[in-house]
Amino acid sequence: MTDEPHGLDRGLTNYGDRDFARYLRRSFARSMGISPRLLNKPVVGIAMTPSGFNNCHRGMPELVEAVSRGVLEAGALPRPFPTVSLGEVFLNPTSMVYRNLMAMDTEEMILAQPMDAVVLIGGCDKTVPAQLMGAASADLPAIQLVTGPMSTGRHRGQRLGACTDCRGFWAKYRAGTVDDEEIAEVEGRLSVTQGTCAVMGTASTMACIAEALGMSLPGTAAIPAVHSDRLVAAEETGRAAVRLIETKIRPSRVITQKSVENAVRVLMAVSGSTNAIVHLTAIAGRLGIRIPYERFNAISDETPVLVDLKPVGDGYMEDFHAAGGMGALLRELRPLLHLDTVDIEGRTLAERLDEPETWVDRAVIRPFADPVSPQGGLITLGGSLAPDGAIFKRAAATPGLFETEGRAVVFTGLEDLSARIDDPDLDVTPDDILVLQNAGPHAAGMPEAGYLPIPKKLARAGVKDMVRISDARMSGTAFGTIVLHVAPEAAIGGPLAAVRDGDRIRLSVKEKRIDLLVAPEEIARRLAAHEPPPAPKRGYKALYRRSVTQAPEGCDFDFLAGAAPDHP
Repeated sequence: MTDEPHGLDRGLTNYGDRDFARYLRRSFARSMGISPRLLNKPVVGIAMTPSGFNNCHRGMPELVEAVSRGVLEAGALPRPFPTVSLGEVFLNPTSMVYRNLMAMDTEEMILAQPMDAVVLIGGCDKTVPAQLMGAASADLPAIQLVTGPMSTGRHRGQRLGACTDCRGFWAKYRAGTVDDEEIAEVEGRLSVTQGTCAVMGTASTMACIAEALGMSLPGTAAIPAVHSDRLVAAEETGRAAVRLIETKIRPSRVITQKSVENAVRVLMAVSGSTNAIVHLTAIAGRLGIRIPYERFNAISDETPVLVDLKPVGDGYMEDFHAAGGMGALLRELRPLLHLDTVDIEGRTLAERLDEPETWVDRAVIRPFADPVSPQGGLITLGGSLAPDGAIFKRAAATPGLFETEGRAVVFTGLEDLSARIDDPDLDVTPDDILVLQNAGPHAAGMPEAGYLPIPKKLARAGVKDMVRISDARMSGTAFGTIVLHVAPEAAIGGPLAAVRDGDRIRLSVKEKRIDLLVAPEEIARRLAAHEPPPAPKRGYKALYRRSVTQAPEGCDFDFLAGAAPDHP
């Protein structure tokens, strides 16, 4: 290949004797039953993430086997290795706390072990961003393979897909229109195959973003997890990884200012998850790339929503794949995209989109001239309550609440919310604004608690939506008139910490503002008495608390964001 070390000769363990290190490594490799002929081949690492606590990755063994076939067929040696695996609903306090840990693990194992290129296999919400963050920092030739979305289930004639439908049924259960027997039936019909959530939640959004960035093979984002083409894509990903060894295309060449803007366009067009903003910011931030909130809003205002999927539409990811997938979507967005970006195959986006178009289902992927919505699904907000910004998913909100002024009903943390939200004596009306404090990255690891439940007494009276505000996140499968990622968060003394019951708050989607209608001097007086919550004293959580940045910086660690790639 080249005169520089490759394969098992890369990064030899330092014993002070290079020849001995090579001799010892090859001896131990042969103990695994690898022939001398294969020992001389280039090596493709396969970052695999199976776990008994990660339902999204149930098909990981098949994917690893298929990638390995592709690597071997292309003339290299596949070497699977494990990293941290993050199963979204199995982690406490929240998977977001451990995204950076997985990113560090991925980066360090890529750099520490002898490989010429790496295939990253992930799917569940935080795993793909973690892998892309780690790969961007390691900057070794890398390619992303996602596990793929679930297929839908059925319940009494209705299609079901985790997790938008789970929230819809749970809301009906809380309102008393679904009984114990039916909710138990639904529980067993929401998630019926391997794979990620069946809707355009965070996992599916990040799969689309990985392809839009150019970090995964064209057409692979939406292939269902149980489809045979998912294994075909895995095999071809293995072959593509071997080609990367020759072309030496690194993540820093693929993830650029222009490709990140393309990814933001796709995020808007699919009306994707609010979480994707934090993740894309963190991925780009590893290479010193920033998308200012003003630019983000400009892209949103000029990019139509073209994909009609839940949680804001009707379809599921299996429909998106059958409708033409990312190729069809990118062709509709072509006039707005940077076409000179390069993907892991070395092709420009223009070259990809010049290929013949296949059939497109216009009920799922709408033409540019006939969009689901003329504007993107997400915007950022400023204002006195969020001087560093907040996020609002207008495509999933109630338009009648876009211009609202209301009375604050404040919950000081997650325990307070759990204890009082369903209290029959809670002083709350449908016109009030629910406010959750101390759920940001420093206080609580930024869980998906921003989807505050409608108080039970209001839900049973037929109230389906209210304005809700927090420094937390919400699931990409959720919906409602919800202001998220308020920065600075309450725990570090942001204005959100100054909100008291009865204060007036004004939301204006038109002006892209969220304002606390309290005199600035009164806000300052309240914040002067603010005390941060106690910090963990040891271990990873203490590191997290010391080092995590705010949402506008991607909630990455301050010592990793913007770091120059460290590679040969």
